Amino acid sequence: MTQKVLLIDDSAPIHGLVRTRLRSEPVELHFAFNGEEGLTMALAVLPDLILLDVDMLRPDGFEVCRRLKADSRTMNIPVVFLSSAGSTEDKIRGLDLGAVDYVLKPFDPAELRARVRASLRTKYLMDLLSAKAMIDGLTGLWNRAYFDVRLVSELAITRRTGQPLSCVIADIDRLKQINDTYGHPAGDEVLRAVGQVLMEGSRQEDTVCRYGGEEFAILAPNSAATGAALLANRLRQAIERHSLTHNGVEIRVTCSMGIADLRGTAPPCVVEMADRALYEAKQMGRNRVAIANHREMKVA
Repeated sequence: MTQKVLLIDDSAPIHGLVRTRLRSEPVELHFAFNGEEGLTMALAVLPDLILLDVDMLRPDGFEVCRRLKADSRTMNIPVVFLSSAGSTEDKIRGLDLGAVDYVLKPFDPAELRARVRASLRTKYLMDLLSAKAMIDGLTGLWNRAYFDVRLVSELAITRRTGQPLSCVIADIDRLKQINDTYGHPAGDEVLRAVGQVLMEGSRQEDTVCRYGGEEFAILAPNSAATGAALLANRLRQAIERHSLTHNGVEIRVTCSMGIADLRGTAPPCVVEMADRALYEAKQMGRNRVAIANHREMKVA
């Protein structure tokens, strides 16, 4: 696995030295020659590690680190300071600003590689923990926490570009009855099976999550409600056709789905609209797709 390392240093010889010292490491190197350029590149590249020179002209390394840690997009990127000054005060200041390590120039090649490896290893493990915290343990899909984060991001893109965004809320029909009849292990198998069908049948750009209980949510970017309805109906039919056997007994499963999209006059909460459409689909007999409109619901 190749990880990205950004070096921010105003010394061209240091750039060449770091390139040589890390040549054998599985890293993709990026370079910036001043603080402002480094801040811009950090946002563009989102590296796994930043090697940051302290002794630059304005902004110096301490100010660059402060600004990196103040930005939610870069605050979790580990920073290793490079400096020719080894005073205790400077080290304390750097660590207090959020740096994870401090390497003195001229640095020993083996020490630099070891410290880079350690910082990248820590970043990799933190990324794994962060991802695990956003994965539903039963189905392996993204969970509600991830959905909430992704929704904010997709809403921002939609409002900036004017491209449509649809939300599909899917609910397994009569899951309580399945649990009561066959037991909760059977219900868990149903949840896993439905989640798999939704994931396999959705587009690569769609975000499929377990929203909670027997509900799933799909964010479909660049898709109006009519297009999302075609996707939802394909998924609904695939779930209905899916053969699920538990302890030798075949269990038939269906889903109801509600859809809403963002339009010029749409209310801001597309999820609430999709949930209202889901309720309408349930009221109309289940195993169907309903599309939310501003004044009425229509069944697809």
